[in-house]
Amino acid sequence: MQISLLLMEEIAKLFVIMLMGYAVVKAGLMKSSESKSISVVMVYLVIPCVIIDAFQVDYTPDVQRGLLLACAAAVLVHVLFLILTTILKQVLQLDTIERATVIYSNAGILVIPLVQDLLGQEYVIYSSAYIAVQLILIWTHCKNMLCEEDGLEWKKVFLNVNIISIIVGVILFISKIQLPSGVQDVMDMMNNMIGPIGMLLAGMVIADVPLKTVFTKKRNYVSTVLRLIVYPIFVLILMKLIYTFTGLNDSKQILLTVYIASITPACATVTSMAQLYDKDAAYASSLYVLTTLLSIVTMPVMVGMYEMFV
Repeated sequence: MQISLLLMEEIAKLFVIMLMGYAVVKAGLMKSSESKSISVVMVYLVIPCVIIDAFQVDYTPDVQRGLLLACAAAVLVHVLFLILTTILKQVLQLDTIERATVIYSNAGILVIPLVQDLLGQEYVIYSSAYIAVQLILIWTHCKNMLCEEDGLEWKKVFLNVNIISIIVGVILFISKIQLPSGVQDVMDMMNNMIGPIGMLLAGMVIADVPLKTVFTKKRNYVSTVLRLIVYPIFVLILMKLIYTFTGLNDSKQILLTVYIASITPACATVTSMAQLYDKDAAYASSLYVLTTLLSIVTMPVMVGMYEMFV
């Protein structure tokens, strides 16, 4: 249960930062809409630096095999989510926003700082596998689902700054190219920013949403329970199966990076895309807020279950 307790401590710290973002808006010092400017810094500067920095590790057979394991696990998790959502779509009458909420997690913002603090910088590279798989699906499957389109815009997928960062990181990793020490220092500084900025953004978004309606609307809890409890339990079973048939060193810790990514709250990008494509952005925002607040409790519990059963 040690990792679970550490996770609870780290989430509590991030929660305090989220409250700071909430307080800044409520005090009238900033508007919630101004969070979009901070989002640009997050998406186009901080996350790319963190991803590239994650690949600045020695290219060894163990790391290579571990990265392949993380990639395979990430793909299987998303396949599982897509299958479950297809089944539950009819049973629970899930609409587009609800389906996007349960499939896509906020891994891009939360998983890297949590993995850094819980497992160490050397495990961040495995977090990038989940982020890469999810980014591709967000700009293909999720975009088409929200736009109700059939075709894929591969150009936009591969021109996404985070996908480019992953490609650059992989090239540097395979080529065994280490960035100069000065550049590495800058990357490390950006690494330290991702958690605080992500939670400040969450707090600013929450400040603009009437919390009473978020907590009292019963329908909100359908996709929230799926995202935070039901889907993580299925992923836990999947991780157990993968671990049973995997003989790699540190496979439990590597799979934990994937598991943490899969149990984070609703993806903030879904709210942004809902605004962009004229879907129910208010509902998407409510689900983002509710899952973010409740994940403070559910994530440590789910990681505790991982420690017990995997």
